[in-house]
Amino acid sequence: MGALQRFAVTAAVGCIALLSAGDRASAQIKIGSVLSVTGPASFLGDPEKRTLEIYVDEINAKGGVNGQKLQLVVYDDAGSADNARTFATRLVEEDKVVAMVGGSTTGTTMAMVQIFEEAKIPFISLAGAIQIVEPVRKWVFKTPHTDKMACEKIFGDLKRRNLTTIALISGTDAFGKSMRDQCVAVAPKMGITVAIEENYGPRDSDMTPQLTNIRNKAGVQAVVNPGFGQGPAIVTRNYRQLGIALPLYQSHGVASKQFIELAGAAAEGVRLPAAALLIAGKLPDSDKQKPVVENYSRTYQTKAGQAVSTFGGHAYDGFMILVEAMQRAKSADPSKVRDEIERTKGYVGTGGIVNMSATDHMGLDLSAFKILEIKGGDWTLVPDT
Repeated sequence: MGALQRFAVTAAVGCIALLSAGDRASAQIKIGSVLSVTGPASFLGDPEKRTLEIYVDEINAKGGVNGQKLQLVVYDDAGSADNARTFATRLVEEDKVVAMVGGSTTGTTMAMVQIFEEAKIPFISLAGAIQIVEPVRKWVFKTPHTDKMACEKIFGDLKRRNLTTIALISGTDAFGKSMRDQCVAVAPKMGITVAIEENYGPRDSDMTPQLTNIRNKAGVQAVVNPGFGQGPAIVTRNYRQLGIALPLYQSHGVASKQFIELAGAAAEGVRLPAAALLIAGKLPDSDKQKPVVENYSRTYQTKAGQAVSTFGGHAYDGFMILVEAMQRAKSADPSKVRDEIERTKGYVGTGGIVNMSATDHMGLDLSAFKILEIKGGDWTLVPDT
C-alpha cells in the first residue's frame, strides 16, 4: 500500500504517477519517467507517455524482461525544470528506479542530469540539444537527433538549392537557444552566411516585428527557425501574412502533425529535418526502418487513437534500447544495464539505426535524418540529391 499512497499524494500535487503493468504486485523492475505531459511542451510529453504505457503493457503481456514484469512510474513536470528536478530526486530516493527514460525538453533534461549521474542510474533522454550528450557523461544517453545535426541537414539542403545567405529567428527557450548556437557555429564551415538574427520568447504571440526586420534585410535568401512548441507555428503564420516568399525552414522540434494543424495553410512549403517515422508508408521496401516505423505507427494509432509524432518515436526507441540492454545483461542492475546501453549496435528504431559507443551516447548520424516538405497538409520526402 505504500506505493499506492505515494501515487495518491503525487496526484494531489498535480503530477501523474502511475503503474503500467497490470498486476502491480508482480511488477519487479521499476523504470522511471519524467515527462512534460501537460503545459507548453505537452505535444512532446503526451505521445511519449502514451508510447511508454503501450509498450510496457506489451512487454509485460509477453512475460516481462528476463522473467520479471516492468513497473513504470511516470511524473508530469508540466514543462518546469524545477518540477523535473524534484521528480528525478523522488524517482531515485523513494521509487528506487533502476533506469530512467524521459526528459521531454532540453531544459527539463539538463535539470535532471546531475541527479542520475550521482545516483549512477542510466538516463535515456528524449530531448534534442547536443549538450545532453556532449561532453559525454557516463550515465546519460539520448535518442533524438541533435540540434547540431538539424543545422547541418538544413544547411545541406540550402546548398543544394544554391541558397547561402540566411536569417535566423530563434526561440529563447533552452532548445531554441542551443540550436541557434549550433547553427551559428556550423554555418561558416558549410559556406552559409547568417545575415541577420532575431528571436522571440516562449510567451510571444506575434513575431511580425522581427519578421519585418528580416523581410527588409537585403540579400537574405532563406529563413531558419530554431524552436519548438507554438512559437514556430506563430512564426509561420506571421511569415505568410507578411507575404515573405523566401523558403522557410523549421527544426525537428516541430515534427508532428500538430504543427501543421497549428500553422494551417501557412505551413505549405515549409521544410524541416525529421525522422523517417513521419513518412513510414512512403519509404521504399528496401529501407531497414520501414517495418519498424510502420509497426510503431500502426500500434500507436490503434491504441492511442491519434496520429504519430517523432516524439513518441523517441520514447519507443529509448524504451526498446533499455529493454534490449537488460535482456543482454540478463539483469536489471543499473551498472550492467548502462554498459549494455553503451554497447548498442545496429538497433533499428524510429529515429534511425543506432550505434552507440563510449564516445557517442546517441549513436545516430546524418543519414538518420530526412528533409521533409509540407504539401497539401501532409509530409513529403525531399530527395537528398
